[in-house]
Amino acid sequence: MVRVLKPTTPGRRKMSFPDFSSLTKGAKPLKRLLAPKTRTSGRNNKGTITIRHRGGGHARHYRMIDFNRVEKNGVPGKITSVEYDPNRTAFIMLVTYKDGDKRYHILPEGKKEGDEIITAEKAKVKPGNRMMLKNIPVGYSIYNIEMKIGKGGQIVRSAGASAKLTSLEGQYAQVQLPSSEIRLVPKEAYATIGVVSNADHSNVRIGQAGRKRRMGKRPQVRGKAMNPCDHPHGGGEGGCPIGMKYPKTPWGAPALGKKTRRNKSTNKWILKRRTKK
Repeated sequence: MVRVLKPTTPGRRKMSFPDFSSLTKGAKPLKRLLAPKTRTSGRNNKGTITIRHRGGGHARHYRMIDFNRVEKNGVPGKITSVEYDPNRTAFIMLVTYKDGDKRYHILPEGKKEGDEIITAEKAKVKPGNRMMLKNIPVGYSIYNIEMKIGKGGQIVRSAGASAKLTSLEGQYAQVQLPSSEIRLVPKEAYATIGVVSNADHSNVRIGQAGRKRRMGKRPQVRGKAMNPCDHPHGGGEGGCPIGMKYPKTPWGAPALGKKTRRNKSTNKWILKRRTKK
């Protein structure tokens, strides 16, 4: 759900925010699970800008998320609070385990404060429970999927994302990712049941340039609005097309549609590439 503001000013017209009603009121992040987060603002050790459009933004603390959860195998836990994380699009949950330990995890859709979750090789198929892929029924939605056994969840962790377990035949499990790519994953790898929370994140409209600056994003300028010395698209009289067969980066490389994947060693795990849109 997205909260739309009244158009009291030009900046607030068409501006919207995520609905934070599901978050625990008055909850503050657990201090021992916070870490300092320094930013480089897109600069290298010489201070030269190597990544454009970064810099500024509000100061943040990193929330240490437990993407693995194997250390709490078989230990039931209860959701103590549901919190906002400025470092990711999804909401997070603080889970208090039966042995007294507290950890942050990614919140699935539909879970709220007071609900119980568990991590085990085989458990009840309920949102928030984490188990091995070989024990999850085919067709269920999963997220925070492990690609290398013991490393913890690496993919399908952003707001509203979910993958689907399509097959358990053979040596590996087949998982259909949000991009429609079908990938082979070891059956002993862990995944969490459900869909990642805050599914309406993609519907939020920023509305103001200043709001984007507080996120740490600096302005972007179209190449066709520059001079020829600054960009291949630059120059010309008035508003005109870029004047070339395909768009280019400021350094002359193909900008759109060019495949940039170089890691051929992992091609064997991709059963079907994502479909073209």
